[in-house]
Amino acid sequence: MKEATGELNMTVITVVAIAAVAAFFYAFVWPNIKNTINRNTWCSQSFGCEDCNGKTCTCYYCEDGDTDCATPKSVACPDQGTESET
Repeated sequence: MKEATGELNMTVITVVAIAAVAAFFYAFVWPNIKNTINRNTWCSQSFGCEDCNGKTCTCYYCEDGDTDCATPKSVACPDQGTESET
């Protein structure tokens, strides 16, 4: 009986450890990955880049990917050395 209880305790400890790692991933790691994916998507759809300082440029994008949107949003994109046309 003691062996079964010990195995159950190890199973509980394993499940709690996996849950803790998953919680850490979703609380701290996943938001950074998601933001990087979104920023890369927005920068690939950006237009009207300006205020380049050698590292970043302020560019504009539309959430639906259409450059004719009424209220474009700004995003800081890596400076590629050339400014895109508006």
